[in-house]
Amino acid sequence: MSTMIERIDSLPTDEISGLKVRPGRPLPFGVSHVPNGLNFSIYTSAGTACTLVLFRRGEAQPFAELQFPRNYRIGDVFCMIVFGLDYEELEYGYRIDGPFDPAAGHRFDTSKVLMDPYARLISGRDVWGNEPNWQSLYPYRARVSFDDFDWEGESPLEINPENLIIYEAHVRGATKSDTSGVKYPGTYAGLAEKISYLKELGVNAVELMPIYEFDEFENSKLHPESGEQLYNFWGYSTLGFFAPKAAYAASGRYGMQVDELKQLIKMMHKAGIEVILDVVFNHTSEGNDRGPTLSFKGLDNKTYYMLTPEGYYFNFSGTGNTLNCNNPVVRSLVLDCLRYWAAEYHIDGFRFDLATILGRDPWGAPLSNPPLLESLAFDPILSSCKLIAEAWDAGGLYQVGSFPAFGRWGEWNGKYRDCARRFLKGDSGMVGELAQRVQGSPDLYRHSGRSPATSVNFITCHDGFTLADLVSFNEKHNEANGEENRDGGDDNYSWNCGAEGWTEDPSILLLRKRQMLNAMAILLTSRGIPMILMGDEFGRSQHGNNNAYCLDSEISWVDWSLLEKNTDIYHFVSALIHFRHSHPALRVNHFENGGSRLLPSFSFHGTEAWNPNWSEQSCQLAWMMSANFAQDEQNCDIVYVAANMAHYTSWFELPEAPHGYSWRICFNTGDDDNPAQDTLQPFVEDNGLLLRDRSVAILCASAAL
Repeated sequence: MSTMIERIDSLPTDEISGLKVRPGRPLPFGVSHVPNGLNFSIYTSAGTACTLVLFRRGEAQPFAELQFPRNYRIGDVFCMIVFGLDYEELEYGYRIDGPFDPAAGHRFDTSKVLMDPYARLISGRDVWGNEPNWQSLYPYRARVSFDDFDWEGESPLEINPENLIIYEAHVRGATKSDTSGVKYPGTYAGLAEKISYLKELGVNAVELMPIYEFDEFENSKLHPESGEQLYNFWGYSTLGFFAPKAAYAASGRYGMQVDELKQLIKMMHKAGIEVILDVVFNHTSEGNDRGPTLSFKGLDNKTYYMLTPEGYYFNFSGTGNTLNCNNPVVRSLVLDCLRYWAAEYHIDGFRFDLATILGRDPWGAPLSNPPLLESLAFDPILSSCKLIAEAWDAGGLYQVGSFPAFGRWGEWNGKYRDCARRFLKGDSGMVGELAQRVQGSPDLYRHSGRSPATSVNFITCHDGFTLADLVSFNEKHNEANGEENRDGGDDNYSWNCGAEGWTEDPSILLLRKRQMLNAMAILLTSRGIPMILMGDEFGRSQHGNNNAYCLDSEISWVDWSLLEKNTDIYHFVSALIHFRHSHPALRVNHFENGGSRLLPSFSFHGTEAWNPNWSEQSCQLAWMMSANFAQDEQNCDIVYVAANMAHYTSWFELPEAPHGYSWRICFNTGDDDNPAQDTLQPFVEDNGLLLRDRSVAILCASAAL
């Protein structure tokens, strides 16, 4: 008869505060499951003692506090296995003892219960907008996640970057409005109900604004005039990097946010849509020396933050503090975090907010070879994840085109945004730069061996005007933010088309619609990766607000009734997206002038074929792209785009189509009744095209069509 031999490491060796314990394992950091217990591991280099504080879920006071014995510390890591805990009802934190000497960088305070920076589940803000207990001993509580979700064989999609069309969305803002028609508005589950819509639209990647746990009440206030509650709506102020925001889950009050988010990602992938997370590793919600001590400050302030010689916080993020990302410990935390999201959540990519901060040394100087950026670029677990940098920060470092890419990093191309906006409004001197932007910005990326898909092209994003507002307002109108319209950028490069804000003038309304179609036409025929802001495809407005970071209201919520009102805009954008998917000439991902067997890859034209007008006064440009069809290299794909931002109609002479090919009009924004043309109808006047003022035409000449 065989006898079961019990593992030695599943047996306690000590008892502390009535609980059975034994020395733990230093790695991994955070909480991990071990036989019969939980392993707690926490790092502090300057802390002199550590206490594990255990709560039953929702209770104000802890039921046990376990001070780590001296032999439970290995190097700078306190680690302990605790047996017999109710995992599902457990909340835990730490007290760290050590010097309180801000000038030396130390802010230890044993009166504070600190959240585990590796917590994979956090409670305390489980339902959006529920007034918190401001006197709570421990407001944000680490919990234990099981990571037992059934993916049913699903895995990340690994779509080639040049084939992506990104849709930037805010989880709450996308479906919170009653007009969304979803069962669980403002949640992961609510967004899941819009997957069929996204698939029909044609986008194949959704970039989610921050979903890491944050506090919507951080810096909250009442509007001084209206009394409206203003929140931290966007969430660019992280509490816990490993934990999804509970209040974005319909099941968050039950602690099921992990499964609800994974279900959303699983459904997105089944629909062929990648999920990219907007991540904020440049700062945390602890603020400056006047901010709260929640986690990092009390664990190891000097390690986690960039500090001045006097012990104050460098503020390259504009929010009070800056993470010391190139410290090896912090670098490991970022790597561990992204690996976790890639492995456990099947995330397809990450967009890094204010990413230039990640390349600064502990004193703020830009590094020529930043260790963190290099580590992320060559990490084996992240090898198939998209890495996208917002290549600037609040400290004035602007690296669009020069971000340390290591052959892996893409960039939000702010220069594309500004150039496209200025060209659309008819500014002089923009034609030469636009020529660079529409071919993937070779002036920025070719010299370093990068490709067009390095450039994430966008005209609008969450930060700034929506597309409808870009053509309706000359000035920002941020009065709803309660800051007397002082916040938000002033360099919008917008044009109201003749009236500020709402108007009933039919000619102005037609021009605004045409300008929106022009913007989408240029964006979706540019090489690189196009990104669309949620709701822009049917004219969503924020009433002229270009900085709606604090507004949980109709201003920030997508008004889905506009989909029916502006169905013509939606159908145009959807048709453009599907056109892009079907034309390889638009998705070439190299700058070499290979092209098809008949034509160069990229060529520029003006009102005369092969003769663009590069003068300062020119507001007209045409470009022609070609490529072979992969499945039939004998046939070529040829696309011609003519953009006339002059205030008068112009005749564009077409370049002669190759033998056996004929030009067909696919889109013409100057045709108010039918801007998305029937591509099967041949273009009769094959020698040229009369193009209306402020309009764009897209033609193709492909024998394969």
